[in-house]
Amino acid sequence: MLQKVSDQTLFLFFSLCLVCRFIADRSPHWFKTLKKFFETTPTAAVGEIGLDKGPLAGGIDYSDQLVVFRPQLELAKELNKPVAVHCIDAFDDLLEIMRSVGPFPAGVILHSFNGSAEVVPKLAELGAYFSFSGWFTYIDEKIAKKTLKSIPSDRFLLETDSPDGLPKSDESSSDPKPTLNEPANILAVLDYVANLSNMKKEELAELSYVNSVRLFSYPGSKLLTYQ
Repeated sequence: MLQKVSDQTLFLFFSLCLVCRFIADRSPHWFKTLKKFFETTPTAAVGEIGLDKGPLAGGIDYSDQLVVFRPQLELAKELNKPVAVHCIDAFDDLLEIMRSVGPFPAGVILHSFNGSAEVVPKLAELGAYFSFSGWFTYIDEKIAKKTLKSIPSDRFLLETDSPDGLPKSDESSSDPKPTLNEPANILAVLDYVANLSNMKKEELAELSYVNSVRLFSYPGSKLLTYQ
């Protein structure tokens, strides 16, 4: 069903992977099954694969995450497709694995990026893109500005991460606070990031759009049929 919806919507992309939160339930043949899915769904990208040492992933064996993560990253490189990566408190391991497998000409999307400014150039030289969601609005403003300054303009992306990643709300407002994020809130992320970057919102939105189109114009992508 998801593939059908994606096929009918130009800027909605279908991707495939084994998400780290479900690795304990995988079958012995999970990777073979995943590769077959890509054979029958050539338009799909890869992801969201991940490495997570955060408190919300406390019940997920980290060594098992590493076992599942690497072959999927290798598959993305083999298929020459962009891969979305979820990384929480594991950037040293991510960088080590990306260096051993990469570079990645098709791109690695570091979704809801919360890494340091220092790691950005090391990841960027391997093909990383840095995507910012509502989670970024909770980072210390001084650190957030430093991070944004380190991002190459051709590797900058915006995302919603809905229904997660609800942008930080105005604490002085008496309006009821929503509990779930929605795609429309990407405008709040745009406002926040544009303000910290001293850029016009229109320029930042165009930058994210152009980078997204380039990233998702991979071989087999439905975008190529519209260009």
